Amino acid sequence: MSTTLPLLPGDAAVCCSPVTGGVLTTDEAERIAHTFKALGDPTRVRLLSLIAASDGGEACICDLTAPVGLSQPTVSHHMKMLVDAGLATREQRGRWAYYRVVTEALEHASRALRA
Repeated sequence: MSTTLPLLPGDAAVCCSPVTGGVLTTDEAERIAHTFKALGDPTRVRLLSLIAASDGGEACICDLTAPVGLSQPTVSHHMKMLVDAGLATREQRGRWAYYRVVTEALEHASRALRA
């Protein structure tokens, strides 16, 4: 049998404080939601991991298809979502696109949950 103590006045502020330590503006909430939406797919999280672990911290789209088992157009779609969310950068070199992780964006997303 579990017993729960009643909340006393002032206790609600402790248990219900915002995740970010303060009230977000609409723009901040939209930006953070966009970031987490992009991270809401395991393939995209894996792609960021593959890029971050690559030599020099960058990877060509041609090197990302086999590890995730998807076609180049599908991987390109996932990478577009990551770039649009500011989590990766894209540089065109001739025929191929090269990607880098934007570490600061991941750190910002992490702080949004910890602060």
